[in-house]
Amino acid sequence: MSILIKGGRIITAADDYVADVFIANGTISTIGQSLDVSAERTIDATGKIVMPGAIDPHTHLEMFFGGTTTCDDFTSGTTAAAFGGTTTLIDFCVQTPGDTFAEALAKYHEKIERCKPVIDVGFHIAVTDLHTGGTLEDLAKLPDEGITSYKLFMAYKGAVMVDDATLFKVMQVAHETGALVMVHAENGDAIDIIVKETVAAGNTDPVWHARSRPMETEAEATNRAIQLARVADAPLYVVHVSCQPSVEPIALAREKGWRVWGESCTQYFFIDDSMMEAPNWEGAKYIYTPPPRPKDQQEHLWKAIRSDVLSAVSTDHCPFNWPEQKGINGREFQVVPNGGPGIENRLHMLWTFGVGTGRITPNRFVELVSTNVAKLFGLYPRKGTIAPGSDADIVIWDPNKKLTISAATHHTNVNYNLFEGTEVTGAPEVVLVRGQVIVENDELVAKPGAGQFVKRARFGEDLLAAPSAVV
Repeated sequence: MSILIKGGRIITAADDYVADVFIANGTISTIGQSLDVSAERTIDATGKIVMPGAIDPHTHLEMFFGGTTTCDDFTSGTTAAAFGGTTTLIDFCVQTPGDTFAEALAKYHEKIERCKPVIDVGFHIAVTDLHTGGTLEDLAKLPDEGITSYKLFMAYKGAVMVDDATLFKVMQVAHETGALVMVHAENGDAIDIIVKETVAAGNTDPVWHARSRPMETEAEATNRAIQLARVADAPLYVVHVSCQPSVEPIALAREKGWRVWGESCTQYFFIDDSMMEAPNWEGAKYIYTPPPRPKDQQEHLWKAIRSDVLSAVSTDHCPFNWPEQKGINGREFQVVPNGGPGIENRLHMLWTFGVGTGRITPNRFVELVSTNVAKLFGLYPRKGTIAPGSDADIVIWDPNKKLTISAATHHTNVNYNLFEGTEVTGAPEVVLVRGQVIVENDELVAKPGAGQFVKRARFGEDLLAAPSAVV
């Protein structure tokens, strides 16, 4: 279907102007003033903002962890993402120890075939086993299949944590193959000792999850990953940065011009460790890793995203129901499945409390949730901008729309919301993926399967609008 979006205020990472957008065959065909074209449908965007669809580079859908499986699959999770203005996500295909990388990817392709997405989807590969499963040779082949980012956990000892030898070997492969290395940066060895000592002392309430993972353990691992990536000459992306001590080594690396980038997640700007002291053990809702930090850390994160020390904001959507899943292993903090929801409300929160308060500009908002992500993860310029030839992944945003965030009205399968009761101003009115309307006026108008798997370009390379890019 051809669509003409008329009179909207177009905001990209670089531009801010009023114009029409003509969409044909799933891509943006023409942008201009008072376009005189024949379209099958016209959408009046007067008084609205027209921006590129958001990209979430950090989600965990239908992932087994902590004795249970996250409660959103690729249908429910992508539906919620679409209602929040996200048009592409990149999920973590976590290698089960013993599996080859091909076996791991086959399992995830089966997931998106069985639970069809409504927005576009890509995969990172999370490396957990180079001993009995995956090999470096097989890892090196993945960029040819559009899997151009390697994730490693420096935490969760005894589960998915890798040693420094594995971390460094993967960085060396990334240098050779043009992949981006992603790290969950915490010192898992030190944390394992602290947690055991904490539990032995009888401290098992949720707040001790935060107290047993001090900020210094995140900072140390962040610096270690940066230095190893420097030796291997591999590009590095540090996920879910939560505090100033972890921001500092990233800031130094970027000042020196090293190939280092960092993201934070929505929850770290709004949730602090006091929430973990909620009565009736409901503080377990906020057990995710790194944990919520003291409230004074939040302003450091706002400064970091404003100054491009941190380059993206993701969700780390990893939803487990309370208490059915969060309490599955008993009520001691160290056995609670780690993760929190957030896939639907990232743009609501960042627009209201970022753009709305003057902390960030509208252009910076688009950079953080779309353009920078597209550039870092091999999706640009096909995604992440509004330009002729780009996919028509577009959000028509009503900057005056007010709503109250609530678990009762969100579209995920999880039964609570981290931002419950928060009043926000600004929300999507229409969401399009490759020119197809997915969400309109708070209704899902597309069927599961509207989304496709996207093969991504290697780090630093462009992804052009070619049929071979999608399978």
